[in-house]
Amino acid sequence: MNSRPTEVAQLVPILRPETQLEQDLISVPAFQYGLLWGEPRFGHPEGVVGLHVGEVLENINRIPELDAREREQLRLVALSHDTFKYAEDRSRPRNWEKHHAVLARRFMEQYTSDTTVLNLIEAHDDAYYLWLGASRSGGIVQIEKFFDRVGNNLKLYYLFFKCDTQTGDKTQAPLRWFEELMKDHFDPVVIRPNWPWEKLNNRKNK
Repeated sequence: MNSRPTEVAQLVPILRPETQLEQDLISVPAFQYGLLWGEPRFGHPEGVVGLHVGEVLENINRIPELDAREREQLRLVALSHDTFKYAEDRSRPRNWEKHHAVLARRFMEQYTSDTTVLNLIEAHDDAYYLWLGASRSGGIVQIEKFFDRVGNNLKLYYLFFKCDTQTGDKTQAPLRWFEELMKDHFDPVVIRPNWPWEKLNNRKNK
């Protein structure tokens, strides 16, 4: 897309809604506003949230052997995870009840009772915050709360985190760290073999 989208109709060919629920979501004014919000910035050179969501959805399409139910869940997380950044309170000290992930979960509770989807929406930035906390504390990881939130959906969480992180010009350090941290729980999945870091890993493994 050569110019900034100004209406959701311009995002539809990118988002390509697949279910009635997805259609319903992108027809809600507050959701539309969130999809069209954003300016280019580090990590998000695309600026507009809807364009970032499109990149995440493309990555979901690349996940090998993903079953239909998990695909549907990941798409709902992708569509909603950053859509309420415009409403986030970033004043200090932070009010984490007004973090965009919490706001997105509350919104989505009106449309789904799938706790896997809701928990992943609320926790989608947790791996980043774990990495940030470990970096600042010399490697100490406070992971119990994370496991409580993600529950039995650790692998699905990881797949979303990877799809979200391998976009724009985001730093890949949190993803690399998380894959190493979780190596006893699941094997890494390659969704973008031409991504610079993945190409490096492929060379090492030959």
